[in-house]
Amino acid sequence: MQTLVPTADTSFVDRRETNPAISPQSRERRQFSNSHLELSPDAAELAREIDQYKLRHRRRFINFEEMLAIFKSLGYSK
Repeated sequence: MQTLVPTADTSFVDRRETNPAISPQSRERRQFSNSHLELSPDAAELAREIDQYKLRHRRRFINFEEMLAIFKSLGYSK
């Protein structure tokens, strides 16, 4: 009978662990496009605020409640 002995696999990378040497901006994925050049000034401001919110709260995607909070923080009202 053959016995399997577990070996240490050094090729496994746990991507859930954070590396302080890598800035959050360099590894953050965005829900929307990476460039805001084609947007109007107001839309670009909103996009930057959403990006900053996601970076601050370590969120990859935001929900409608979070988006509404961002709109209100910019001074928009119904």
